Amino acid sequence: MTKIRTAMVGGGIGGFIGEIHRMAMRLDDRFELIAGALSSDETRAMESAKDLGIRGYPTWLELFEKEQSNIDCVVIVTPNDSHAEIATAALSAGYHVMLDKPMTRTLEEAIVLAELAQQTDCVFSMTYSYTGYPMVRQMRQRILAGDIGAVRTVSVDYRQGWLAEPIEKEGQKQASWRTDPKQSGAGALGDIGSHAEQLARFTTGLSIKQVRGDVHSLVRGRKVDDHACVQVKMEQGVVGDLVCSQVCTGERNHVSVRVWGEKGTLAWSHDACDALKFTAHDGTETINYCNANRAPSGHPAGFVEAFANIYKDMADKMQGVDVQIIDAKEGLASMMWIDAVLRSQETKSWCEV
Repeated sequence: MTKIRTAMVGGGIGGFIGEIHRMAMRLDDRFELIAGALSSDETRAMESAKDLGIRGYPTWLELFEKEQSNIDCVVIVTPNDSHAEIATAALSAGYHVMLDKPMTRTLEEAIVLAELAQQTDCVFSMTYSYTGYPMVRQMRQRILAGDIGAVRTVSVDYRQGWLAEPIEKEGQKQASWRTDPKQSGAGALGDIGSHAEQLARFTTGLSIKQVRGDVHSLVRGRKVDDHACVQVKMEQGVVGDLVCSQVCTGERNHVSVRVWGEKGTLAWSHDACDALKFTAHDGTETINYCNANRAPSGHPAGFVEAFANIYKDMADKMQGVDVQIIDAKEGLASMMWIDAVLRSQETKSWCEV
C-alpha cells in the first residue's frame, strides 16, 4: 500500500504532542513524514528537522510552496491561534489535514474553517485522542445498540494538576501559550474541556443543546479559565454534567465517562483504559476487557495506540474506505460548546449551543 506523504507544522523536538503524533503515524506504517516547519523559531525548526532526518523549512509558508507536489497530508500541531490560518492554507492548496484540537482560537474562525472543509474534497480530521481507545469505541457501540436502554444522564470528569501553580510565570512553554488568551482562546475549557464534551457526544451519539457553566480562574492572576463545571442538556431529554480542571493538585491525567440508561450503566476510565464496566439494574457489575488491540488480548492499548487508531481511520478515509472520522463538524461542535459555556458564565443562565 502506498504510504501517505506527510508534512508537519509545529511539533519540534522537545515538545510533547508532536512526538506523540509521529509515534502514532509510525505504528501502522501508513504515513511517511518527509518534511516539516517544526517551530515558529526558525533555528529550532531547522534543527528539529535535521534531528528527525526530514526536509526542514523555517516557515510553513515556505514548506507549502516548496513541497506542493511532494506531500499529500499536513499535520498541524501548533498553538490554537494559528490553527485557522494554517489549516485554511493547507486545504486551499489541496492537502488533507490532521489538526490538533481545539479546532481554532475563536468560534468565528471555526465556522469559516468548517465551511471550507465541507466544500473541499480533502479529508479533514482532528485528534480527539480518547475516541481512539478501543473500549471507548465499544462503549459507543453498546450504547447505540441499546445495551443500557434509553440514555438518561451522562457525566464526564477530566482533571489534571499540572497548572496548580503559575508555572507560566517561569516561562514554561506549554503553560505559557495555554494560559495566554491571545494564543489559546479559552483555557481548561479548550484544552481538556473540549475532550470532555466530545466524549459525552461521542459515547451517546447525542448532541448538546444547552449549557450552564460555572467557570473559574483559581490560580491568582491567571488570564484564562483553569477550572469549570458545566451542566448540559442533550437531545432526547438527556441531562449531564462535565468537569474540567487543570488545578487539581497532584492529579496526573484523570479522565472518566459514565452513561446511565434505563437498563444499566456503562463506565470507562483512563486509569483502567482496557476495561469497560457495565452495571445492571440490580447492581451486578460485569467488566469487559479489550480484545481489539494490535497485540493479543491482555496487552494494553494505551495513549499512542489510541492516537494511532485515529491516524488509521484518517488513512483509510484518504484511501477510499468508508469509515467514521472526527471531522470538521465535530471540531465546530466543540467550539460552539466552549462559546456557549463562556456566554453562560457571563449571563449566569442557560445558553443555547
